[in-house]
Amino acid sequence: MPKHAVEANFDGLVGPTHNYAGLSWGNVASKSNVNAVSNPKEAALQGLAKMKRLADRGYVQGILPPHERPHIPSLRALGFTGSDKAILEAAVRHNPSILAAVSSASAMWTANAATVSPSADTADHRVHFTPANLSAKFHRSIEHVVTGRVLKSIFSDDAWFAHHPALPSVSHFGDEGAANHTRLCGRHGDPGVELFVYGQVAFNEQAPAPSRFPARQTLEASQAVARLHGLSDRHVVFAQQNSAAIDAGVFHNDVIAVGNANTLFYHEMAFLDEERVLADIRNRLSDTELQAVRVSQAEVPIEDAVASYLFNSQLLNTADGMLLAVPGECREVASVSRYLDELVVGNGPITGVEVFDVKQSMRNGGGPACLRLRVALNDDELNAMHHGVLLNDALYERLTTWVEAHYRDELATEDLADPMLLDEVRKALDELTGILGLGSVYDFQL
Repeated sequence: MPKHAVEANFDGLVGPTHNYAGLSWGNVASKSNVNAVSNPKEAALQGLAKMKRLADRGYVQGILPPHERPHIPSLRALGFTGSDKAILEAAVRHNPSILAAVSSASAMWTANAATVSPSADTADHRVHFTPANLSAKFHRSIEHVVTGRVLKSIFSDDAWFAHHPALPSVSHFGDEGAANHTRLCGRHGDPGVELFVYGQVAFNEQAPAPSRFPARQTLEASQAVARLHGLSDRHVVFAQQNSAAIDAGVFHNDVIAVGNANTLFYHEMAFLDEERVLADIRNRLSDTELQAVRVSQAEVPIEDAVASYLFNSQLLNTADGMLLAVPGECREVASVSRYLDELVVGNGPITGVEVFDVKQSMRNGGGPACLRLRVALNDDELNAMHHGVLLNDALYERLTTWVEAHYRDELATEDLADPMLLDEVRKALDELTGILGLGSVYDFQL
């Protein structure tokens, strides 16, 4: 029998080394702001403010901690030796780009942390987690080990939760996590349909693929995750992303589509075979009707969708419809702002729009939806998880004070070689794991 369940959002807390190194080819915002001076403190406070607003509205809001950066173990694995200070000096002298890569705060975008399948869908009726290997980008491919430790610390009871290692870190199994995964259902506790979106078929060179920017998710990776999670065919739809959209800067599906409950909000250029995708979803959503909210190219050109991150918004249940939580940039692009005004006065499922200021994240290529990992939990599972990461007034105040004490107001790429920065990060993260009650999850703590 279906159980009562809620969808918890676990946002990534922006890390102390938040910077604009422009590491993500195919992410237009990331490349356009390369080498600008960032403000890590402002970025973290913006993220916390977003979480607090949603928690205050009654949503279950969790926190995933930032990763240790610069990541000295990765530099040691690349042959740099000596003290931490010597390693930093050698890395910046030999190849500053490598140092920038191991200093990225990209783990803040927890939509890429993992793929999560709720117990209502899985064969063993446990919640399944697979950290994303993020093999398309070196700076992100080093995240999955710590991500897995954190998820196991939060969801530790194997009676309710199952954890899998990341897929092999090769291009054939490139996996970007929940950024290419959407779950549709009647209620969060009901069996649902898990929509896996991929950019290319790795073992078929004749299959459609983008020509300008790389496809980061493969069909083979999506199929592997579905198998690991024990999902039957009736719970899964595999859909290919439109190659033209990837070449326009839609590096993940969550830049052009977002789903919640029985609603799929998407741009007409999202899927290679739109009609088949919708038909497959409808055939599997046997107990509820799919509400497809389609945005046409005439209403919002894809360039405007990418510039504003209209679809990289959170779609949330409310008492009288659904709320679309959008970045402030959506009100700065005329076509998008006009569309949103028309959307909420229509007769569709989306009845409200709220604007969130996440400019520091947006300049690096991630909006509200990039900052959160969705985990549907029934009441038993919610009780079984570690509650120290769930945001309340006291934790918000404590984390705000923590950020104010440990984060810099400005950070340029040349600052990444400063050994004092590494000391600051480790001191901050050691304190943070105590605040959140996570135990030892970082390499320097083990």
